[in-house]
Amino acid sequence: MAFEISKSFNIMEKSLFYRRIREDMISSNIANADTPFYRPKDIRFEEALEEEINKKFHKPSKKLELAKTSPMHLEPKDFDDPYKPIVFYRDGHLAKNDGNSVDIDVETTEMAKNSMMYNATVAALRKNIEIFKAVIDSSKNI
Repeated sequence: MAFEISKSFNIMEKSLFYRRIREDMISSNIANADTPFYRPKDIRFEEALEEEINKKFHKPSKKLELAKTSPMHLEPKDFDDPYKPIVFYRDGHLAKNDGNSVDIDVETTEMAKNSMMYNATVAALRKNIEIFKAVIDSSKNI
């Protein structure tokens, strides 16, 4: 078993990793705003992180369990990676004449939202680390 600083540390670490990936995807969408037939991509990972939080803190899962009414039914497949992100096309915006559906206003708003969440997670991680440093420093004086 790997050493764990706190129950939430690894979750925040994975969140930062996926926030960086999301930043790259949004930047790619903005860079391709003039590419014909380009469809903007995005990544959704909050559900996967929420499932992991529920496991770590022993909360009931919101995952729908499959009912087996026959012994012939197959067991549901369980994926190894609990942090499985979902990459999807962000459609719903009117495409321009060239078929491109990138909306710069939406992309910059999503970029700002993602940056704020990234900075909030970094601040929480720093606070978490400072608490453990204070505990270690105070135990030196004993």
